[in-house]
Amino acid sequence: MRIGNQMFDTEHHTYIMGILNVTPDSFSDGGRWNNEAGALRHVEEMIKEGAHIIDVGGESTRPGYTRISDEDEIERVVPVIRRIKEEFQIPVSVDTYKSTVARAAAEAGADLINDIWGLKADPAMAEVIADTKTACCLMHNRREAVYQAFMTDMIADLRETLDIAKQAGIAMDKIMLDPGVGFAKSYEQNLEAINNLELLQDLGCPVLLGTSRKSVVGLTLDLPATERVEGTVATTVIGVMKGASFVRVHDIRENARAIRMTEAILGSGKATAVNRK
Repeated sequence: MRIGNQMFDTEHHTYIMGILNVTPDSFSDGGRWNNEAGALRHVEEMIKEGAHIIDVGGESTRPGYTRISDEDEIERVVPVIRRIKEEFQIPVSVDTYKSTVARAAAEAGADLINDIWGLKADPAMAEVIADTKTACCLMHNRREAVYQAFMTDMIADLRETLDIAKQAGIAMDKIMLDPGVGFAKSYEQNLEAINNLELLQDLGCPVLLGTSRKSVVGLTLDLPATERVEGTVATTVIGVMKGASFVRVHDIRENARAIRMTEAILGSGKATAVNRK
């Protein structure tokens, strides 16, 4: 899969998408990186620790979040995306479900649109992705967590997302899929989604797993967001074993080491000079 100017061997390696929240109210790191200098320092740190993509988010999507205007979100993410692209040779993603924000981010240099609504919240999002020829991560989500058969329904929902993408002219080789852990799912369903991650590969796209510091970890271990590193690493190991091509995490170093060790055991990835950094 090509993202920006880089190719990702999604069949043989699990890559890291590092989280950069330029928001004052993110559930685990709100306010830490919402100034440009601090954000760039954190990007540099994440790259050194093993991040392969930087995912910039300008609006918190934690439970009970307050929606901000498109203009405010653009004001938060666009300057940071521009600076990252100026300073570093790394693909940049923008975490947004709003087409106007996605277009502005792509114009600023974003290489991937990370849509937590899988093209279903904003009717214009698919067209923007097709027009800008960016890669995209399309996540499973629903307005209500009501299912007849959870995994069957989730996969059916993702097929609907892929149909929207196809109708808009988005190439399949530009798409990765995310099961949406923590979104429109019960605690038990989140565990089930992680444990059945390999079923998503039948849809024909690389899979991203995003569990970093989320409530499924906190509820399992009875820990606050600041103490969920080990639980997140456990889900990353499961993700590698289940065939995830990407994991989206806050704590880069720990997850990078876990991926390297897991891949060495499984023999599923060829260790290269890049991967060993």
